[in-house]
Amino acid sequence: MKDTQNEPDSRQIPIDRVGVKALRYPIQVRDKDHVIQSTIALVQLTVDLPHHFKGTHMSRFIEVLGSHGPVVHVDNIQQILKELTKRLESDCAHLEFDFPFFLEKRAPVTGARGMLDYQAKFQATLERGKMDFVVQVIVPVTTLCPCSKAISKAGAHNQRGQATLAIRFRKPMWLEDMIRLVEDSASSELYSLLKRPDEKAVTERAYENPVFVEDLVRNIALRCEADQNITWYRVEAENFESIHNHSAYALIEKPSNAKNIL
Repeated sequence: MKDTQNEPDSRQIPIDRVGVKALRYPIQVRDKDHVIQSTIALVQLTVDLPHHFKGTHMSRFIEVLGSHGPVVHVDNIQQILKELTKRLESDCAHLEFDFPFFLEKRAPVTGARGMLDYQAKFQATLERGKMDFVVQVIVPVTTLCPCSKAISKAGAHNQRGQATLAIRFRKPMWLEDMIRLVEDSASSELYSLLKRPDEKAVTERAYENPVFVEDLVRNIALRCEADQNITWYRVEAENFESIHNHSAYALIEKPSNAKNIL
């Protein structure tokens, strides 16, 4: 049958990334306790397209992913990228897995157990045999306003926020350790289940540890700088303000030309 994608293109314009996105697929992730956690990822697979090709073969992306079975293990990421470059005759391939990651958390006083979800993302690029790997996690937190506490006779406004931490590293870092790094930088961490003694403890902890959105990103950045395993980081924080109709936002990115080559 006629292969239209392989026909020459006269415009002489290469495409940086072409492929499939928003594909839901089962994956398995190993947590710090070495337990396999099954989840559903939103997958994006792309390659570069030389200027002389009219199009890419979209079906081959699905074939490569499916060749690893009905459930993909994240340990196969590098192999998936190698197969993409080979099957699609490309110099560079990209992969993104965006998925919910769950942790069981104990309430601080009663020890009541509940599951809390975090949004994680693996971004990997294989270019001419070298792989760059970035891990990202979005962590919900509580922040209490230092200014509100300083000027109020009683109480202070607080809000739920989220911090997004992306890193490159020398050796793989557990998602749980990234989450803990962020939670320790906020006024308080979040829990899915709190009894009254727990709620009292969390409220008082936040009151004793006020942070602006600027404090939150700086606290996270300091912890990243202190970890010699982290070679690059980008941290964003957004507070969903409780007394405004807008969010407060801050970002810090460590400048680096070095990629996480595996």
